[in-house]
Amino acid sequence: MTDIVSRVRESIRGGGQRIDIDSLINRLQSMIDFIEAVDGHLPDERLVAANTLIERAGTRLALSGNHTVVALAGATGSGKSSLFNMLARFDMSPVGVRRPTTGTTYACVWGPLAGASELLDWVGVLPRNRFVRESPLDGEDEAALHGLVLLDLPDFDSVELTHRLEVDRLLGLVDLVVWVVDPQKYADRVVHQSYLREFRQHKDVTVVVLNHADRLPPAEVPRVGADLRRLLDADQLEGVPVLATSALHEAGIATLRGTLEETVAQRQAMLRRLSGDVDKVVEGLTELVRPESDGAGVDRARLRRLTDALAALAGVPTVASATEQAYRHRAAAATGWPLLRGWRRFRPDPLRRLHLAAADGDDRAAAELGADPNSRLPEATGTGRGALLTGRASGPSLLPPVARTGRGPVGVTSLPAPTAAERSAVSLAVRAVADQASAGLPAPWPTAVTTAARSRLADLPDALDRAVARIDLPAMDRPLWWRLVGAAQWLVTLTAAAGLAWLLAGIAAGLLGFQPEYPTVGVVPVPTLLLLAGLLLGFLIGLLIKPVINVAARRARDRVAKRLRAAVTETGHEYVVAPVHAVLAAYEQARNALIRAGSRD
Repeated sequence: MTDIVSRVRESIRGGGQRIDIDSLINRLQSMIDFIEAVDGHLPDERLVAANTLIERAGTRLALSGNHTVVALAGATGSGKSSLFNMLARFDMSPVGVRRPTTGTTYACVWGPLAGASELLDWVGVLPRNRFVRESPLDGEDEAALHGLVLLDLPDFDSVELTHRLEVDRLLGLVDLVVWVVDPQKYADRVVHQSYLREFRQHKDVTVVVLNHADRLPPAEVPRVGADLRRLLDADQLEGVPVLATSALHEAGIATLRGTLEETVAQRQAMLRRLSGDVDKVVEGLTELVRPESDGAGVDRARLRRLTDALAALAGVPTVASATEQAYRHRAAAATGWPLLRGWRRFRPDPLRRLHLAAADGDDRAAAELGADPNSRLPEATGTGRGALLTGRASGPSLLPPVARTGRGPVGVTSLPAPTAAERSAVSLAVRAVADQASAGLPAPWPTAVTTAARSRLADLPDALDRAVARIDLPAMDRPLWWRLVGAAQWLVTLTAAAGLAWLLAGIAAGLLGFQPEYPTVGVVPVPTLLLLAGLLLGFLIGLLIKPVINVAARRARDRVAKRLRAAVTETGHEYVVAPVHAVLAAYEQARNALIRAGSRD
């Protein structure tokens, strides 16, 4: 756009503009910003007019700014070809009464053809239909029109469809349109509804000519002109010049010729036309991005509902419960009576069954129980909850058994498959987020928001599974008090074992004929006291430590549940909320861009 601006400034230097070129360029840039903001969110067919505007405006601005393209448009018999020849001052365009009269477009260029050739190529006028008025014989009376490119268009009411399509195409390219009507068909409904009314945003570059005024009595000309003025006002073309002309003599087109000379001298028809094009496109897009409407965003209640649904889908309650059970299991293994700890190797670890065992601490616990520390990674059979959700649990997994992250491999969990109710709850929660976020947005933005919210649902189960698998589980750490209690259990166990060994040694000595004597505490022998004290203290330690383990297990469960919900919330934001916010941000950008594009300040 910067190159275009410099070229236009150079080409129209010296002309006094009522439309600032920088303002027009900014409006066009705002339209580009609008298209980029809505790309992928709105149907392409709703943006055809905007894309066409950018393409046409960019091309027109890049072409000659020293030339003003004016089109004579009218119905059959309106006399526009006669006006064209009279303005050119020799016959160029064929004149007749048979339909269609004008089948091709003719062009007359005042001044050198250089610079206008590319413009006429873009407009689509064949080289054989181009004429030039640059002869020295033309005199100074033609100098005022230098820079004018006058087109004689085919009849827009032609019976030939190709002629009408050609007219419609050219009317979108020219800088100024002179509508030629005659006293008999000036009120024709096709002229007003299909053409004039469509140019209400281009009043600054529209002129209406009542031709064949010589066929009316002089007293009727003002009356017919007033009636034509009334019809134009009804078409929202207030202020558009209405000129009475006659192609029979020079005096009959003097006013029209003066209007064209003024238009050429001002060098602003191109800018006014493009500005009107922007107004028209903005008006058509207003219903897509209303200035007064805004998305409601996502409130906390629906985010909480989404997190709850995702937490259930990810198996957070199951993992939290397994964490509590695993804490009791491992705490009992670390603090229980050493002689009974070996039996716990036959009881599966609740977290290990879900392939959620942690690293260091759990490996030590596994080693104590005689388990293989590497067994926490599942086989490559797609047994994770995410695999089950995506229908990959019945056969070989399409995913690797572990996912690489910055923290190392993350195993696939073996959580139970989600129920239909859990899946339905997620769908309802996602829909609720989309509906609440898009409340107040004009169509089709709510559809775009809903599509964005559901765009990554297929990847969500595996993402939740990975989020659960990578959580650091506090139950995996071996706290100091476990070790202290375990050491105490070993101490009392050794005490009981020492007392038992002492007693057994005394019994063996008695069998050999010796009479052992035990030291006593009161009346109780010391070996017996050691045995009974060791057994009793071991039982009491286990009994006293059990409530502490239960409290710590519940705390571990709560901490894990909190961490898991945070991970689930983050995953839900990435896969559901972030796409919704991206659409809302695009809507806001599009709305601001459209407001800027619609402002002429």
